Amino acid sequence: MALKGIRVVEFAGLAPAPYCGMILSDFGANVIRVDKAPSQVNLDRLARGKKSIAVNMKNSEGVNIVKNLCRNADVLIEPFRKGVMEKLNLGPTEVMKDNPGLIYARLTGYGQTGPYSDRAGHDINYIATSGVLSMLGRKHEKPYAPINLLADFGGGGLVCALGILMALYERTMSKQGQVIDANMVEGSAYLGK
Repeated sequence: MALKGIRVVEFAGLAPAPYCGMILSDFGANVIRVDKAPSQVNLDRLARGKKSIAVNMKNSEGVNIVKNLCRNADVLIEPFRKGVMEKLNLGPTEVMKDNPGLIYARLTGYGQTGPYSDRAGHDINYIATSGVLSMLGRKHEKPYAPINLLADFGGGGLVCALGILMALYERTMSKQGQVIDANMVEGSAYLGK
């Protein structure tokens, strides 16, 4: 398997981040998902091949557990809006102090910068903002909204996985990690080119 030996810490979230983690797991990476504690029974179909741990990150003990996981990780995938990880003292500046080779992948709707970076959204918002929605449907009719394949899975999870793979390759030369700012608007626009 191409990613055998690669260790990934994935923070639980909706479709894009779990899909990204599943892709890496499918190709041999060892993925551990960090769930919020207390955790409910998980029926997530995107958990294939992953281990999981439930952690209460609202206290210092939980944050230290996550930091310890990250010290030995190659990749971290986080799906939260801008500033959430920093409030938990788990932002890239903090975590990469102990692991400068870490690939820190941030997967959001609108990215970490720009006028929409603080906003929440859904697949339909992201493909409309990217312009891809206008390409779907018949000429001279309103566009057809697809299920969440374009932004969540393609423009989000798949494009983030590609970014992680490129960063892992680059790390073989520089020996340094990097922060990836993957977002579903730009990823969808890239798919629509």
